[in-house]
Amino acid sequence: MKLVCLDLEGVLVPEIWINFAIDTGIEELKKTTRDEPDYDKLMNYRLDILDKNGLKLPDIQRVIGGMEPLPGAKDFLDELRAKTQVIILSDTFDQFAKPLMEKLAWPTIFCNTLKVEKDGRISGYSLRQKDGKKKAVDGFHSMGIKVIASGDSYNDLSMIKQAEAGVLFTPPESIVKENPEVPVAVNYTELMAEIDKAIESI
Repeated sequence: MKLVCLDLEGVLVPEIWINFAIDTGIEELKKTTRDEPDYDKLMNYRLDILDKNGLKLPDIQRVIGGMEPLPGAKDFLDELRAKTQVIILSDTFDQFAKPLMEKLAWPTIFCNTLKVEKDGRISGYSLRQKDGKKKAVDGFHSMGIKVIASGDSYNDLSMIKQAEAGVLFTPPESIVKENPEVPVAVNYTELMAEIDKAIESI
């Protein structure tokens, strides 16, 4: 059996934190895993900014509710799911993902969970496990499943390199330069072509 694992933000939907940064006017919230490889450092940085500005989960969910998948993402995902099984492996949170999953026709997603106080303040977060994307690929391997993986950020690299085949999707130039061995796709047509090639070869 073969399985495609996709990142969510930057691959199928826009970056949630960037959209929230634009909505609030807080430039510091534009930093993402494309910029910062250390996820714990990034999240603690974000939560500190939220607290300093009195921003809570409903404020972020309001912005997410107005977001749409990236142009062409739904059609790409529909076509891909007709060919093979697909799972989204994301470092986002289940409190963020639901409205976006609805707009993508409810694909399966493995993600993390926020710790939220009764007043809506985000006090922390729980990861499924450290380096969860790579460990998910390891788990699929333990079941005899071959994996093709794609993402756009530093936190996708271990998943991509652990899979039988991997593709970077519209990554920043820094990641391309640091990982010249990984194929790059800059649109869904190219991504589908790379996945089709991998399905045939692994």
